[in-house]
Amino acid sequence: MTNVGNGGSKPLGLTTATAFVIAAMVGTGVFTTLGFQVADIRSPFAIMMLWLVGGVVALCGALSYGELGAALPRSGGEYHILRRVYTPALGFLAGWVSATVGFAGPSALAAIALASYTDAFIPGLPAKHLAAGAVLTFTLIHASSLRVGALFQNVLTGLKVCLILGFIVAAFTVDRAQELSLVPQVGVLGVMTGPAFAVALIFVSYAYTGWNAAIYVIDEIDQPSRTLPRALLLGTGVVTVLYVLLNYVFLRTVAMDQLAGQIEVGFLAGVQIFGEAGGQITAAIIAGLLASTVSAYVFLGPRILMVMGEDIPALAWLSVKSRRGLPVNAFIFQTVLALTFIYTSTFPQVLLYASILLTMISTLAVAGVYVLRSTEPNLVRPYRTWGYPVTPAIYLAVNVWALTFVLMNETFASLVGLGILGVGLVLYAVMQRLIFSRVPLD
Repeated sequence: MTNVGNGGSKPLGLTTATAFVIAAMVGTGVFTTLGFQVADIRSPFAIMMLWLVGGVVALCGALSYGELGAALPRSGGEYHILRRVYTPALGFLAGWVSATVGFAGPSALAAIALASYTDAFIPGLPAKHLAAGAVLTFTLIHASSLRVGALFQNVLTGLKVCLILGFIVAAFTVDRAQELSLVPQVGVLGVMTGPAFAVALIFVSYAYTGWNAAIYVIDEIDQPSRTLPRALLLGTGVVTVLYVLLNYVFLRTVAMDQLAGQIEVGFLAGVQIFGEAGGQITAAIIAGLLASTVSAYVFLGPRILMVMGEDIPALAWLSVKSRRGLPVNAFIFQTVLALTFIYTSTFPQVLLYASILLTMISTLAVAGVYVLRSTEPNLVRPYRTWGYPVTPAIYLAVNVWALTFVLMNETFASLVGLGILGVGLVLYAVMQRLIFSRVPLD
C-alpha cells in the first residue's frame, strides 16, 4: 500500500482533525445518558468515578489507536485495522458494525436527542421529522464539498467547547446548587464492582465514543503519522476534562430523583441554574451543540463504506465518488440507514445496541497493538503507544469486564447485537468469493 503518511499537503490539519474528535465525542452521550445511570446508581462518588474511569479508558484507547493509525495509514477505521491485523472476515464485520450502528446509529441518536431538546423550547414539532431533517441537511453539506464541510465543522466545534465552558462557569456562580458529597459511602465498592456499574460504564463508553474519529479520515489528514496521534490525544484529553466537570454540574444542580430515566439532563440543569426561561435557552444551545455531533458522524461514516467498496467488488458501488472526490453513494447509503433508525427504534434501544457492538470492535482493535508487535516487529511505527504494554491492557481489561456483565444482564440487547454480527457473517460468507483487496496488504 502506498504510504500516505508523509505525502503532500492534505485538506485536514491538526485543528480540523482534533475538531472532529471533539465534535464526535461531545454530544449525545454526555447530555443524555446520566439519567439512565442514576436510575440504578445513587452514589455521586460512583457516578463521578464512572466518568473519570471512562475518560482514562478512552485515553488508553487513543494512545493505542495512535500507534495503529500511524503504522497503518489508511482511512477506514476499524475496518482497515482489523482486516490488516487479523483477517478480512473480521475487517468486514468491523465495517458492517460501523455501517449499521457505528455511524448511522450515533448520527440517528444525536438527531433524536437534538429533536428532544428542541421540543423543550419549541414544543409540538414532529420530533422524528426534525431528526430526519438534521441528518439530511448535514448530508447535503458534507456530500457537496470537503473544505466547506471541514470549515463548518471547525466553527461548530469551537462554539460547542465555548458554550460548554460557559455553562460550567455559570453553574458555579449561581446559588441554586444542592448539597453534593463526593465522599465515598459505605458499600460504594460493591456498587462499583457490580453489574449496574458495568452496564453504566458501557453507556459512558458510548459517551466517549468518537475519541478515534480522526482514524476514519487518515487519507485526508496532512502528515497523518505526526498529526493523528496528537489529534487523538488532544481531543480526548479536552473532552475528558469537560465531561467530568459537566457531570459534576448536573449532579450539583439537579436532584437524582428528577434526573432518573430522563434524556434531557442538560435542560433540567439549565432550569435549575437559570430558571424556566433560561432552561429553554439552554435547551436551544444544547440542540445546537448536538447539531455539531450529527455533522461529525455524517461526515465520518461514509469514509469507511468507501474503503470497503474499494476492497470488496460486490460493494464497489460504495466507492463511487463525485467530481469533487466525495463518496456520494456511501453518503446516500448511510443516510438511508440513519433514517431507518430514526423512524423504527427508540433512543435507549439504539444506544444500547451501539454501545455493546462498538465496545466489542474497539476492544479487538486495541488488542491489535499486541498482535502487530508480535507478528510484524519490524513494521515502521512513527508513533509508539506511550506506556506500552500497560496502556492497552487497561483498555482491554476494563472493556472485557464491562462487556461480561452486560452480556449476562442485558440479554435481549446482547442477542440483538450478536444478531447484527451474525447477519454480517452471513453477508461475508455470501460474498467471500468476491472479497479480495485491489491494494496489496503491505
